[in-house]
Amino acid sequence: METHALDLAGQGLSRLPDSARGLTGLRELNVYRNRLTTVPDWLWDLRELRVLILADNELTQLSPRISRLSRVHTLDLGHNALTSLPDEIGELPNLTEYLYLSDNRLTSLPESLFRLDRLRYLGATDNALTDLPEAVSGLTALRELRLYHNRLTALPESIGELTALRELHLRGNRIARLPDTIGKLTDLRMLDLRDNGLRELPASLLGLPRLAKLDLRWNRDLREPGWLPELEANDCVVLR
Repeated sequence: METHALDLAGQGLSRLPDSARGLTGLRELNVYRNRLTTVPDWLWDLRELRVLILADNELTQLSPRISRLSRVHTLDLGHNALTSLPDEIGELPNLTEYLYLSDNRLTSLPESLFRLDRLRYLGATDNALTDLPEAVSGLTALRELRLYHNRLTALPESIGELTALRELHLRGNRIARLPDTIGKLTDLRMLDLRDNGLRELPASLLGLPRLAKLDLRWNRDLREPGWLPELEANDCVVLR
């Protein structure tokens, strides 16, 4: 019987078993929490893969051959030691569900990543990102964006183009102000701004009809605007 899923999580593996090489019909591969420092080239020839979980290993780089996994919709690379990503990560046409990059050593994201216009979830928390480029506007299907615990000092004006966004998590950065265009995120329900350097808030936040939670805690220099009670009257919970 053809194997469609292989779970090797938590096996203490320092290399993938060669026996998996012939599983050309494999659709799900989970090697979470092992000791991999590299992945063998044959992995990129598993063209039927839909779900690939390489999280919690010791990977420092990723092969450009990842672009061969054209059917992958879920990719988990979190909790490794990646310092960069190959441009080819933007050549995964079916990467639509989930891209998890958290807890690595990334200082930037490749521009190609922002061509993933059907991706719904992007998590890149606990890295060293200093900048979010204007090209982020290409993630037009994104519903959840998690960027907490990075080194961001600002958001690009183009953030307002992510009109499908429902959750935006920015806790633990160095953001002093938000662009007025954030008021264009009319489907936004959750905005987490805890522990930044915010000094003011744009009045455009009042125009977010579905905003249910706004977390402003631990922004010591924030001058609270007089319209916050109006936002609360619209059934938005504001945490100060």
